[in-house]
Amino acid sequence: MRVSSGDTVAVPGLAVVLHRVGQASQGPVDTVISGGDGGFRFRFAPDSAAFLLSARYAGIEYFSSPIGTDPAHPDTAVRVIVADTSAAQPVVLRQRTLLVSRADQSGMRTVIDWLVLANLGERTRTAPDSAHPSWALLLPADAQGVDLADMRLSQFSPDALSFRRDSVLLFAPLSPGEKELLLQYRIPGEISKFRVPAGGVRDSVYVLLEEPSATVGQAGFVPLDSQTIEGRSFRRFGGTLGGAAVLDISLPGRPLSSNQTLVLLVAFAGTAFALLAAILVRRRRAIPAVAPVDPAVLADRVARLDAAYEGRAGDVPADEWSRYQTERAALRDELARALASRRPRS
Repeated sequence: MRVSSGDTVAVPGLAVVLHRVGQASQGPVDTVISGGDGGFRFRFAPDSAAFLLSARYAGIEYFSSPIGTDPAHPDTAVRVIVADTSAAQPVVLRQRTLLVSRADQSGMRTVIDWLVLANLGERTRTAPDSAHPSWALLLPADAQGVDLADMRLSQFSPDALSFRRDSVLLFAPLSPGEKELLLQYRIPGEISKFRVPAGGVRDSVYVLLEEPSATVGQAGFVPLDSQTIEGRSFRRFGGTLGGAAVLDISLPGRPLSSNQTLVLLVAFAGTAFALLAAILVRRRRAIPAVAPVDPAVLADRVARLDAAYEGRAGDVPADEWSRYQTERAALRDELARALASRRPRS
């Protein structure tokens, strides 16, 4: 059937292909030609695989939903809907969902950008030529490594997408109805404001944030029920942009890196031991005959050891990890003895 003036009309003489989609293999099973009323009939032996139909019209391949395979109730109502094409047919971004994770050990956050595209007309939107896309979207300036989130769930082939600088370009045709596009990218953990170009989203926008202190403070957005995904809890916000060009998401600053932590630890240790030395000079009644090892040196060695191995338990060999723990324990014992030997005698 072909969409025309709000209705459908028959398309005779069109090749209709039956496809089998199984876990181990997939491919065409049979082909028939539609009759004068657009009708067609297949006879096949169903199994555990899924079966669907396709037809090529005006250079575009159209697919049906999976068809029923119960022999007692043959699926006689299945239809393959085709359409004429137009490079000017409007396509809108109807809905958008953004999922933002907490910063990982590398200091980056992962973002899942779920887009629902809608062709509300009767013609399939096509690209005007090979150099221009059928649809495009401006991406956040902080987005890095943009790609399809999961090719198994995508309704578009990776070959139909192109990522150029700050944009995603779609070169696939968009038939009447809705299509979903799932993108994934990473943003730096140190940014406190994540700005997302609106893209002219027509209806609702949902934002899921893993970090408890992250929020959407933009007008028109309200907190909704939290959602658990793969054991991880996300706070959910929903609303509309009301014509705003950008969606602003507030994020907490990234925790200190290992190098920053080491610098602060050494600085703190040096200041603390200097203060302790000054107090001891004023209060001591006797000077030890033999000066112990400088505690600041031992604290520095512990800090450097932790900076080299912290959070890498699963990345280094077991014997190396055991040596690290043994050396760390010995240094801490030596540090405790050094501190004890500096206490003033009564």
